[in-house]
Amino acid sequence: MSMTSIVSDPGLGRPAVAFDHPALFYRTTDDYLTDTLEFVHNGLACGDAIAIAVTSARLQLLTGELGPAVDSLQLVDMTRAGRNPGRIIGGVLRAFADHHPDRAVRIVCEPVWPTRSPAEHSACAQHEALINQAFAGRSATIMCPYDAAALDRRTLHDATRTHPTIIERGRRRHSPAYAPEKVIAEHNRPLTAPADARTLTIRAGQLAWLRDQVVAHAANLGTSEDKQADWVLVLTELVTNSIEHGGGNATVRLFTEHGQLVGQVHDTGQFLDPLAGRKPAPPGQLRGRGLLIVNDLTDLVRLHTEPGSTTLEVRLRLV
Repeated sequence: MSMTSIVSDPGLGRPAVAFDHPALFYRTTDDYLTDTLEFVHNGLACGDAIAIAVTSARLQLLTGELGPAVDSLQLVDMTRAGRNPGRIIGGVLRAFADHHPDRAVRIVCEPVWPTRSPAEHSACAQHEALINQAFAGRSATIMCPYDAAALDRRTLHDATRTHPTIIERGRRRHSPAYAPEKVIAEHNRPLTAPADARTLTIRAGQLAWLRDQVVAHAANLGTSEDKQADWVLVLTELVTNSIEHGGGNATVRLFTEHGQLVGQVHDTGQFLDPLAGRKPAPPGQLRGRGLLIVNDLTDLVRLHTEPGSTTLEVRLRLV
């Protein structure tokens, strides 16, 4: 992965004339407001299209300071739109950038917050690394705030490896640790299931039986009919993909953990495109939308892949 760098102006306010992906490390609310508001106001002065995608609490804080300027911004609650990190690139970042093809784009995107689970933190690290592929060559700046006072050391270290520059208290510095490929590889970890997980082997022609089993499993756990429908669609999409591209059959494991439905779909293929399911589908494309649907409907998607083996894990809150 290569990054297009701009070195003519090291400050926060430089125009976004190529892709730029800094991390903002803040420790206090004042630091957060000072650097984020400067980033936004400089973007407004440059005529950039601007989106702010942060938690609902941070949105309230920023909009209170921005005043009338907020009317020209797109605001996104990341606790909803970005609950599953796998849909942030396609559903938030690229959706906004693609809507403004003739303008420089500037986005505040805060994908990580302290209450996220360890599994979500791992998915966020992979997401941050993949942004650099998804936006290579685009006229965009995506600044990602990190709460350096509350987040753990591993999360902050991963941020230095997925962002080529770090901003702290208005000062910008190069990150010598920058190595997004290593982050993707290190978080490509085997996914395990408990011994009592419900295990199904599915072949072509058995999708109707799979749907019955999945509905029964979810219904027994007290999920709503709407969640059952989403869960069936998600697992059907994954199993169909495995049958078509992963060796002709799939092993499905169903269990619950931390108040979530969990499904793992394993096959003997290898997942070669890390941006599959994260990039918006081109207009008119009829096939190839299955993983986009999976990311859109679930609370978390995790992947482990290597030659001859791929496991996709999906999670959905029970209530």
